[in-house]
Amino acid sequence: MFGWKRAGLFAAGVLFGTAGLKILTSKDAKKVYAECTAATLRAKDCVMKTVSDVQENAGDIFADAKAINEERAEAEAACEVDDEE
Repeated sequence: MFGWKRAGLFAAGVLFGTAGLKILTSKDAKKVYAECTAATLRAKDCVMKTVSDVQENAGDIFADAKAINEERAEAEAACEVDDEE
């Protein structure tokens, strides 16, 4: 059975959907969307700057670590030569 309650709920849904579309496409809503998008872009720029700083620091740390390991390998090689003599 298709009751009046269901018909009323359907009509309310259609009305709410129509009103919702009007609200979502209004000038004020578009301004809010633009502001949110601008804030998102600013946040993205900030995150990308932080990521590039971290990558640069990681590269420096990696280079330092390689230099330390090379020095250590040379020192160990020198110790082995001294032990053999």
